[in-house]
Amino acid sequence: MGVRVLITGLLAAALIFGAEKKPQTRSTENQDVEITATVFADQESVRQVLGADLGGHYILAQVQVAPKDGKKITISLDDFLLRTEKDGERTTPFTPSQIAGRGALVVSASAGRGGSYGERGGPTWGGMPLGMPGGAMMGGGGSASGMADATTKTGAKEKENPLLGVLKEKILPEKETQTPVSGLLYFPMEKQKVKDLELVYTTPEGKLSLRFK
Repeated sequence: MGVRVLITGLLAAALIFGAEKKPQTRSTENQDVEITATVFADQESVRQVLGADLGGHYILAQVQVAPKDGKKITISLDDFLLRTEKDGERTTPFTPSQIAGRGALVVSASAGRGGSYGERGGPTWGGMPLGMPGGAMMGGGGSASGMADATTKTGAKEKENPLLGVLKEKILPEKETQTPVSGLLYFPMEKQKVKDLELVYTTPEGKLSLRFK
């Protein structure tokens, strides 16, 4: 009898754990467009979607943007923002070359409380860049100051990272469209829970917000 109870309890725990790990999909719309998104915040789910876990430094969003009534919209990565209630961190998505290209920015830790990663320029703190892909600017201060340690990969002789092609293939395309478009967004953010995340999409008619609680 005791063995049966133990097995039943383990099965129930497994089901609960599986339910907690199930990706959350949300959608919202306005008069011009509908957006549907699923967020993958832990390394294992990122690996399953992408084939690589990106070192645990990125959160993925699988997004579909669908224009309504034949309206034409322009999709730009800069129209998307991911933020968290946990510590106020926020970021726009990175491009594949910023993640795996020559001169890609390597971030060893998150920007920290109140930090952000903005406008594809790399990590920022209080509006000041910590690092820009390609070595355009590097800020002072390392982990001891609470900021991210950021280094830039350089060297024309470097072999192309095989991951770059995968990232390019799966990313949400930037283009003008009248039909639904889908793809991934790569947000440089780590150690966050899905329930704390909010995805904001800016449209000509205003901002659309998706929460994943």
